[in-house]
Amino acid sequence: MRRVGKPQPVGTDSTGLSWFKSSASGPNPTETLCVEVAHRTSEVLVRSSRNRQGQVLVFPRQSWEAFMAGRVTGQ
Repeated sequence: MRRVGKPQPVGTDSTGLSWFKSSASGPNPTETLCVEVAHRTSEVLVRSSRNRQGQVLVFPRQSWEAFMAGRVTGQ
């Protein structure tokens, strides 16, 4: 299993959201399969590094935290 890296800032979009990706991702988004994440109070937004202007998935914060906890424990 690949280890989860530390979040690295990617930038802020026109809505003021700050996006991050894992430090385990490669430096060139066109060469890696990676997602970027932004946090709101009760939601987590996820988008493709390759298509930052594309669709965004929105997850309730509790669901995202359960997903990440499972990732860390190998589920």
